[in-house]
Amino acid sequence: MNNQRWLSMSFFIFFFTWGIFLPYWTGWLTSAKGLSVTQASLMMGVGMIVRSFSTFFLFPYATRNMSLLRVIRWTIFLSFVLALAYLPESPFAILFGLTVLFNSIYPIILPSVESGASLLMQHGQIHYGKSRSFGSIGYTVALLLIGTVTAIWSEQAILYMMIIGLGMGLIFSFQSVPIVLQNHPVADSIAQKGQLRALFANKSFVIVLFIAILLQGSHASYYNYGFIFLDDMGINGFYIGLILNIAVLFEILFFTQADRLLTDVRTSTIFLIAAIGSSIRWISIFLFPMTSVFIATQVLHSVSFGMAHFAFIQYISKNVPHRLIAPAQGVYAAVALSLSIAILTFPAGYLYDQSPRLAFLTMAFCSIGALTVTFGTRHHISHKIE
Repeated sequence: MNNQRWLSMSFFIFFFTWGIFLPYWTGWLTSAKGLSVTQASLMMGVGMIVRSFSTFFLFPYATRNMSLLRVIRWTIFLSFVLALAYLPESPFAILFGLTVLFNSIYPIILPSVESGASLLMQHGQIHYGKSRSFGSIGYTVALLLIGTVTAIWSEQAILYMMIIGLGMGLIFSFQSVPIVLQNHPVADSIAQKGQLRALFANKSFVIVLFIAILLQGSHASYYNYGFIFLDDMGINGFYIGLILNIAVLFEILFFTQADRLLTDVRTSTIFLIAAIGSSIRWISIFLFPMTSVFIATQVLHSVSFGMAHFAFIQYISKNVPHRLIAPAQGVYAAVALSLSIAILTFPAGYLYDQSPRLAFLTMAFCSIGALTVTFGTRHHISHKIE
């Protein structure tokens, strides 16, 4: 199996499970486990906070002692076991503990694969956007499948599909793997002291990370309440899957063309476009809380998420030295993709109970903030880290 194909399949399998976990897990907790929206929001919010600390501390610790391949295998295996533990009926306290444990292990798979992608990009002609588009395809397949199975059976099928997806990932992890992931001395680079100090001492990295935090955090209401938002409007589960898939389809189109279109575009310019698209998206849902508008704004997911993510990956591949790639990915996954969303989940959940519109308005404040920061610091977002 060549490196490009391995990376594509790794993204596909992970994002297949992510397409189950991210948009449906809160809804599954409320429907299949009988929790209120507030209880589920609390559980997922705490879980995401734990996820951020786990990615920030546990992921670097794991890579200090194991190759990326072993980290991937162990995290998938433990996630599979924890998913099985959800099967029995359990009281709130047990569900809470399981969710915290699951959030501390399962999301580590993503920075592991992303770190592998960055290493492969530096070692050969790997097209990140091409492989990442397979992740979006996996996400799309999950949305369609979950929409179908929940319409035919019940929301409990969400858990069964998660178990199947993790089982597929576990089997794939023992297939042929790029040598660089088996033999690369990740421990040597991560074990060196001062990696985080080197990253945060660089003004450029801090600015880029802060912009990514605001843009990725602005998706908190969408990720946690998008399914519930549509379900409250009386839309059938199958059609909810189709609607959520619109965002991913445009994300796929973006990633398949991103390398060709954006390789020579400045990171600050990509962030500016992402911030503008994100602001338009959330303000539109706030002003016009209708199904038709929600569907129309799904097109902007390729901008609000896709371009923001590509901008950060492009930045670290061009400006971050080899020895700091894994720490940079860990920080990004922990803070931008986890902690920011976790923190914003709490006010978004409270505001959603008051009015769903207000939850999306809060997200617009984040994207407008990202737009302001990017515009004011665009000349600093290109300096290499030594």
